[in-house]
Amino acid sequence: MTSGQKKGTFSILVIGIFLGIILWGGFNWALAITNTEEFCISCHEMRDNPYEDLQDTIHFTNRTGIRATCPDCHVPKEWVHKIIRKIQASKELYHHFIVKDLDTPEKYEAKKLQLAQNVWRTMKKTDSRECRNCHHFDSMDFERQESRSADRHEEAIEKGYTCIDCHKGIAHTLPEGYDPGDDAPGGEDEG
Repeated sequence: MTSGQKKGTFSILVIGIFLGIILWGGFNWALAITNTEEFCISCHEMRDNPYEDLQDTIHFTNRTGIRATCPDCHVPKEWVHKIIRKIQASKELYHHFIVKDLDTPEKYEAKKLQLAQNVWRTMKKTDSRECRNCHHFDSMDFERQESRSADRHEEAIEKGYTCIDCHKGIAHTLPEGYDPGDDAPGGEDEG
């Protein structure tokens, strides 16, 4: 290999590394931007419907001042799961820009039960992974909980329930037509 070929190979390698850093950095920057509540509610469908709904729950305002944001509950923290969720979100972009099936409160309400069931099904499959970013049975002090809650949490541990089995409606009001008897393992869902 001649000196000129070595310089050319080295130059291509340096340019490749430089471009790789820029592309990877840009990808991670875009990922970070799309994992913010500001991004989520930049669409009027999200701002005027589920976000509005969230504001009336304990996950928005509570005695401790800890607020769950949209990505806290709807975007996994682990990289592989996060990328899978982002790929799935492309379908949501199609519905936003092309189908426009949630662009009015009436359309949103008409689909709310189906949308909620999709989220609940996913949460069930993942053992309520996103809930567990903040809530863990191991960290719960059953002595400090109301006896009803402590009993239900102990039952959940015993029977292998996951958060969403009992806590539908905790961050958004339950959709019209939802029947807790259809899928609640331990009786009526708590909000």
